[in-house]
Amino acid sequence: MSVLGGGILKGMGVTLKNFVGSFFDKKREHRLFTKGYTWKFDAKKEPLPKHAGDYDHADRRPADDATTSVTHYSRNFPILLHDGGEPIDTIRCVACKICERECPPQCIYIEKRTDKKQDATGKSQFYPVTFDIDVSVCMSCQICVEVCPFDAIVMDSQFELSTSDRFGGFLMRREDLLKSNDYYHAIHPEEAAARDKKIADENAAKEAKKKAAEERKRAAEAKSKAETEEKKEDTE
Repeated sequence: MSVLGGGILKGMGVTLKNFVGSFFDKKREHRLFTKGYTWKFDAKKEPLPKHAGDYDHADRRPADDATTSVTHYSRNFPILLHDGGEPIDTIRCVACKICERECPPQCIYIEKRTDKKQDATGKSQFYPVTFDIDVSVCMSCQICVEVCPFDAIVMDSQFELSTSDRFGGFLMRREDLLKSNDYYHAIHPEEAAARDKKIADENAAKEAKKKAAEERKRAAEAKSKAETEEKKEDTE
């Protein structure tokens, strides 16, 4: 006969066992504690910035050594990708607002430009005039990354975003979020390479489909022209 609440007590026993064991098992020590970061806050030397976007990203990413258990493959908050050069000219985001609609905590706010603008390749497209993410609300679920059809959003590995302003300081603007594809390759090389390959394959498939459609069109025009000339000869 089972005791009322026995399952709860059993589960708590497993939790307690793992908790105590983490103090003695060296292989599991990192699960309980976050080891020291290479950057330490010193108010005398370096006061906290007023805005999270004021941090130098190169210094605030996890170190690739034994001083921290956070790796370059960690994901923290979203960033917007551009393909080099002037960020707005090569920004991938077209302000479709899918990420804004799908975001569970509703921490993304986007305003679309009312008219199209030519990008660096000469293609006319919309782009966001405003793209804000409140990182104090963001739960790092990566849903915005998964639903984006243009591969414009990825997850950063920057972990240090402390600020003395608990409200406006955590609102990341479009300029704070914009990072180059080269930056993405630096923090997530394998993921970035796979994403670039996917984009290249999709573009190649679109180009092949476009060429096939043009060839069918030319063949149809040639056939129509030949039939017209044949009818003309018959009437003569």
